[in-house]
Amino acid sequence: MAARTRDVTTHGEDGKKGMADTPDGRGHPAGAPDVVVRAERLSFGYPGREVLRGIDLSIGAGELVALIGLNGCGKSTFLKLAAGLLTPSDGRVLLDGDDAARLPRRAAARRVALLHQSAPAVPALTVRQLVRQGRYATRGPLGMLRDSDDEVTTRALADVGVTGWADRPVDALSGGERQRVRLAMALAQDAPVLFLDEPTTYLDLRHQLEVLQTVVRLRAERRLTVVMVLHDLNHAARFADRIVALREGRIAADGPPGEVVTERLLAEVLGVQGRVGIDAEGGWPVCYPDHPLDPLQLLRNENHIH
Repeated sequence: MAARTRDVTTHGEDGKKGMADTPDGRGHPAGAPDVVVRAERLSFGYPGREVLRGIDLSIGAGELVALIGLNGCGKSTFLKLAAGLLTPSDGRVLLDGDDAARLPRRAAARRVALLHQSAPAVPALTVRQLVRQGRYATRGPLGMLRDSDDEVTTRALADVGVTGWADRPVDALSGGERQRVRLAMALAQDAPVLFLDEPTTYLDLRHQLEVLQTVVRLRAERRLTVVMVLHDLNHAARFADRIVALREGRIAADGPPGEVVTERLLAEVLGVQGRVGIDAEGGWPVCYPDHPLDPLQLLRNENHIH
């Protein structure tokens, strides 16, 4: 299913959606946003396993898009392909009109910052030193040896509220604190597009909300385009403008949360029987999963998708 463009909204720090006070919330003229990421017939696989199958998807400037689906459906793979870290087996991803797979690594990093699902341990690095790693695309390897922070690094530290921790060891931080530092490192790339691969993994509920609200705020302040992989459909429905659901490497649903989040989506994409209501205060969909569906029921549901 092709992506649909929609009016861009902004969110307050409480996560509520509301119309922006400029024509499209970012100071741009009213109307459909420019496409900054476009997947065309995108396919990718490993020997004996196809991960993505002919994906067509367009993401407009300033959108906040949530990718959802079961493990192995291709969400993280899509982000890596769109960031130029993997080469498609067929099709392509365009970043501002250029083939992501053909861009030099540093050139791609100046357009897209990818916060990976997990990161290797960083013993002996301070917060400041880790965040500076995000400046590699701009400053190069020699620039990374400088001791001084540039303006972008300083802003990244401040934007996620970690300036006060700048000289603390990263491995002394809690999981939530460390995730904020990793977000600062991604911001230090100073790229207009931000990809987040499961940014709330391993975090407790308080820190999940803290990270997501920070992303929403930074998206508005920095005029970013954000695509994030989420497992929690309720978080996706609350914070995203648009939800793209993947099932077995294909797009099963694409649109605003109010249209996409349904009992049928729960069953056919996520494999659970459940109910969907509406948040009385914010107006976004709220899911109440009841129980997993058995494999035979899931097989019957496939006929409704393909």
